[in-house]
Amino acid sequence: QVQLVESGGGLVQAGGSLRLSCAASGRIFSINIMGWYRQAPGKQRELVAGISSVGSTNYADSVKGRFTISRDNAKNTVYLQMNSLKPEDTAVYYCNADARARALSAYMEYWGKGTLVTVSS
Repeated sequence: QVQLVESGGGLVQAGGSLRLSCAASGRIFSINIMGWYRQAPGKQRELVAGISSVGSTNYADSVKGRFTISRDNAKNTVYLQMNSLKPEDTAVYYCNADARARALSAYMEYWGKGTLVTVSS
């Protein structure tokens, strides 16, 4: 199985920055897409940003120009640099990865437990 562990959340003032990290461990042959989702209180989980194994990225419109996703394939780690944070960015941020344990096995989706980001006004 694959475990995803997020870190880097916390409390920050509006306009500030945070950097989230997510490390994948366990039986991993390869990881395809890695991404960050978030869920604010009373709202559905939404995609924040995703990155492919070759570095192609996509972002939610609400974070374009402020957030940057990157990954280190050698470390099976994905990052989310969050700048110009707004109170509406407050949410639990979850790491997501499509990974497979063997060369011929199917990709499976894995989730981290989440890290809380709170942006004060």
